[in-house]
Amino acid sequence: MRQAVVVFTKVPRSGDIKTRLTKERGGVLTTEEAKILYEACLLDVIEVALSACEDEGAELWICHDAAGDGAYLQSLLKGLAYPERINGIFADRGGSFDDCMQFAADYVIKPQGGKRKADSVVIIGGDLPTLQPATLKKAFTALARFSQSEAGREAVRQAGSNSTPDMGAALVEAPCQEGGFSLVGYTWTTPFDFYGVFYNSDGITALDMLVNKAVAKKIPFTALEMVPDVDIPIDLASIIPVLRSLELAAATDSGVMVPRRTLAVLRELGLEAAALPPER
Repeated sequence: MRQAVVVFTKVPRSGDIKTRLTKERGGVLTTEEAKILYEACLLDVIEVALSACEDEGAELWICHDAAGDGAYLQSLLKGLAYPERINGIFADRGGSFDDCMQFAADYVIKPQGGKRKADSVVIIGGDLPTLQPATLKKAFTALARFSQSEAGREAVRQAGSNSTPDMGAALVEAPCQEGGFSLVGYTWTTPFDFYGVFYNSDGITALDMLVNKAVAKKIPFTALEMVPDVDIPIDLASIIPVLRSLELAAATDSGVMVPRRTLAVLRELGLEAAALPPER
C-alpha cells in the first residue's frame, strides 16, 4: 500500500500565527516570538515526518493555507537537512477548516490525471513538537493492517461499493487536548469526510465527531498515544519538560528524535516550566 503524510500548516506570519500565545491575547510571547517558535516547531515536525517516511517508503506532502506566502514557505524549508525529500507543496482552496482538511486529503488520495498519489493519507499539524517517528509508523502499520481486514472490506461494501474492494476502510487518530486530535489517517476507500468534524452546530468535539463517523460507517478504528499541540500558554508550559525528557532519552535511544530547533528557541527566550508550590 502506498502511504503518504500531509503536514497541514499555515505559512508563518507575524501577528497571524499562534496568536493565543501572544501578550495581546494574554500569553507570554510577542507576535514575532510566536512566529519564530512556530517556524522552529514546524521544521522539527517535518524532520520527524521525513524520517518516518524514509524508513517506511512513504511520501511527504505539505499543504499550506490559501492566503499563505508559498515562496516564504519554500525559503523556510531550505533549513531542513533534506528538503529535496519532500514530494510536493500545495495550497488549499480556502473555506472552513473542514473544507481545507478535506482538500488536503483529497489531493493525495483522490485520482488526479487518472492516478492517486497514495492509497492512504496521514495528516498532521505543524505544532506538534513532541511528535516522534514511531507514532507515524504506528499509524502506517494500523492503516495497512485494517485495510486488509474483513471488517475493513465490509465497511466499504456497506458504503455502497458494487464490487469486492481490494482495500478496506481504516481510520486512525492520535488525540490531543480539549477533545481534539493531532493526527488522523485513512485509506482511499474509507467512507469518511471531514465535513462537520470541526464545524458543527451541536458543540460536539472534533474527536467525538471522528468517533461518531467511524461508528456510523463501522470503520475499523485505531487510537494512538496522545500527541499534544501547542495553542495556548498552558500547552507551552506543559511540553517544555517533555522536550527536555526527549533530549535526555535520545542519548540512549536512537529511535527518539529531539526537536532541537524548538528547544533552542525556548532556551533563547528563557522560557521554563514551573509548578505551583505544594499546599500546606
